[in-house]
Amino acid sequence: MWTIKTFEELTSNELHRIYKERTAVFVVEQECAYQEVDDIDLTSIHFFKQTDDALVAYARLIVEPTSTRIGRVLVAKEQRKKGFGQELLTVMLAYTDQHYPGFPVNAQAQAYLQHYYASFGFQPISEIYLEDNIPHIDMVKVNLTA
Repeated sequence: MWTIKTFEELTSNELHRIYKERTAVFVVEQECAYQEVDDIDLTSIHFFKQTDDALVAYARLIVEPTSTRIGRVLVAKEQRKKGFGQELLTVMLAYTDQHYPGFPVNAQAQAYLQHYYASFGFQPISEIYLEDNIPHIDMVKVNLTA
């Protein structure tokens, strides 16, 4: 079951699991030294799935005045190739359709995932560029529901 919560609704254990897995993926696995925990967490909507007290998949939705942005998308290393990433994006896009109709959904995707995001209707809006020495591309999905 997927959990959707604001920062204030997260329990201390949920927040710990989220930060632990985000650090494992984005700082340790990807070898990027940066301030992974940021103030955007405070105003984001957090989507996650956990089993047996372990985080399986996670992403945050940043709501802006006229658009939304998906960030920090991850599937725990031992849970990859099981469909959790597809489930996560499906849940997030359904949520944006329901709660933010007509808002485009932006994503800063790792370039190797461009075709994956395109399968959900995302289109590239930038050239490939390096962020923390990892090729990325900006993409958008126009939400036609209004």
